[in-house]
Amino acid sequence: MTIENIAVGYDGSPDAAIAVRWALGAAGETGATVTIVHATGLLEHLHERFTPDRLPPALLALTEECQFNPSRIRWLVDNGDPCSVLLRMGSPPINADVLVVGSRGQGKRAGLLLGSTSLEVVEHATMPVVVVPSSYVKQ
Repeated sequence: MTIENIAVGYDGSPDAAIAVRWALGAAGETGATVTIVHATGLLEHLHERFTPDRLPPALLALTEECQFNPSRIRWLVDNGDPCSVLLRMGSPPINADVLVVGSRGQGKRAGLLLGSTSLEVVEHATMPVVVVPSSYVKQ
């Protein structure tokens, strides 16, 4: 399987940053393009707002930390619930070969290994999904 496009979900949470770090590392090894995706659902007004025209500073810092070429990153802010937005990444125009998510996002609930979005994505995806655990540290 050739990996040309990796899509990774980002909601600003620490687990999402860990997933982005993993995706950038994988893309560095495969030469893939990375699309970082943020879903603007109904509760967007309760969280930090991301604009579609500018990569957030935290993601710019991750790009530099991973020594990843920013020209191989696409930033996409899409309207909809996180699961639906992420599952659409396998279709045009993104055509992701792999979908990457953190194990938990902004809505953390104690005692759960997977958040509701990562669980739903794994259950419904038609492409390979990588769920990066909170404890992931690049070796």
